[in-house]
Order: sequence, then C-alpha cells, then structure tokens
Amino acid sequence: MFKKDISAGSKSKVKSSAQRGIRAKILEQYPKLEEHIEEIMPKKEQLDLVKLPDRVALYTLGSTPLFFQHMDDPILPHLTIVHKYPDAFPRLRIDRGAIRFVLSGATLMAPGLTSPGGRLPNDPEDPEGRYGKEELEAGEVVVIEAEGKETACMVGVLTVGTAEMKKTKKGQACDAGHYLGDGLWGLTLG
Repeated sequence: MFKKDISAGSKSKVKSSAQRGIRAKILEQYPKLEEHIEEIMPKKEQLDLVKLPDRVALYTLGSTPLFFQHMDDPILPHLTIVHKYPDAFPRLRIDRGAIRFVLSGATLMAPGLTSPGGRLPNDPEDPEGRYGKEELEAGEVVVIEAEGKETACMVGVLTVGTAEMKKTKKGQACDAGHYLGDGLWGLTLG
C-alpha cells in the first residue's frame, strides 16, 4: 500500500464524539489493547486525522502515528504501536527466505508461513503458544514477525484463514498493509 515515499496531506482535528467512536472501534477490533488504550489514546488529548494518498486516513497524536485505515477497511495499527505492545495483536511468523520479499512490499505468500521457519496458530514447534491457539480467519488483521528477528516487520490483512493455509500451503496469505521501510514508516509529521 505504501511502497513509495508518501507525503502527508491535510491535517484536521478529530471531534471528540468521533474520537470516542474510533477508540471504541479499536478496542472492539483489538480487545487486548484495553489495558493500554489510555496510554495510546488518552481521552484528554487531541487526536488528529492526516489524509494520505489513495484514501488512507492516518490517526495521530501530535507527531506520533497510531492507526491508519483505507476507506472502510479494518483499522490497522502503525508498527510503532505494534513494537510497543506486541502481545496485543494476533501474530504469525515468516521464515528467513520471505523477509526480503515482505520488506520490498510483496504480498505475503503461504509458503513463507507454512515452511519450517514459519509459525501459525497451534504450531507444535511453538510450545509456549506465542502465535496463539485459535485459528485466524480471512479478513483478520495480523502482525507478521520474522524468523530470528526481535520486532514485527509487517501488519496486514489475511486473505485466507490459517486453517486453509495449513492445508493448501500455497497461494496468497496476507496483503501487506504496512511494513518496515515503506512510505508510512518513513513519513515525517511536522
């Protein structure tokens, strides 16, 4: 979505009623953020809406990007939020071979997740359950971690459920919403 460098468009203040609605939608979509929501989006602070190319709305607090949304798609967290609260989002892991493709903006393919270095929910190689016990459905927002790396490298939306991925082991798995080094990551807000 943000392969090229992007520049911020107009910036406007979000009305408090709309801010409450956005906050509620975020908590509905990411219930594990409940205990951190006051740190992320304090009620007394002013949330700003920055318009980006291709009808993307970026919600910021001052110059800190928080969440973004393309038209009526799900609200996705900015990677800075993911890095700060990694346990609040469903996550999957790609193998080493898929890293360069993900960081160049390619659509994540199922082999990157189903190969020996990848991790999906209920993985026998994941005894502590870091990647969850429940299968994820198509359309769910996921955070993608990379084998051998500490922090997440991508946030995207699953195109197929994880149960189907395990069966077919091929095809598209996840659309890239935002990844390390993309235009949104490099965006400077004044």
